[in-house]
Amino acid sequence: MKNILIIEDDKMLNKGVAFALQKEGYNVISAYTKQEGKKEIDNNEIDFLLLDIGLPDGSGLDLCKEIKNNIDFPVVFFTANDTEEDMIKGFESGCDDYISKPFSVEVLKFKINAILKRSDINAKKLFIYRDLKIDFDAKRVYKRDKEIKLSATEYKLLEILCKNKGKAMTKEILLDKLWDYNGNFVDENTLSVNIRRLRKKIEDDSKNPTYIITLFGIGYIIGE
Repeated sequence: MKNILIIEDDKMLNKGVAFALQKEGYNVISAYTKQEGKKEIDNNEIDFLLLDIGLPDGSGLDLCKEIKNNIDFPVVFFTANDTEEDMIKGFESGCDDYISKPFSVEVLKFKINAILKRSDINAKKLFIYRDLKIDFDAKRVYKRDKEIKLSATEYKLLEILCKNKGKAMTKEILLDKLWDYNGNFVDENTLSVNIRRLRKKIEDDSKNPTYIITLFGIGYIIGE
């Protein structure tokens, strides 16, 4: 089931769109401010974002840029301003499409379905960062084209970090995502052990890691 996040401060519009999309089989998360939206993105795996440009605590354009610098999922703007200049600003910020207020829910559903279909077809199945390569379909990891053998938990942990390249992943988020993997209980100590094992396998110098970076007091990040 695809997760759609709506960041729109008009509560009636937000709830109405959420209801329509839930009937289509989507899991919908609603936020009403920029900060609420950022929190939901940090705590959930989002597949699609419907974003209002004018939010009470900041610009949707700025939020879109911020998101696209770290994660790549489709973004469609809600806007009452559909001038050529405004649309260009939106596309420059990284959005995938616009829908102008007021709009037809049927048209919105069509746009979402079409964009998600294209997104699935074009989804990256191969992650490459420096001399590290992960084939997500085959669940295989390579360093300088030599395969590295990982345990199931090590692979899942590396996959989560790589799919969120450039994004700080807190220990709480990682533990939540690893919680039920293969029915194993994962606590903070187990997480630390798996990070150490991963570093020994993928880092040139595990004591001075350059792939999996520790963010003290926060968690871990892969990439710049």
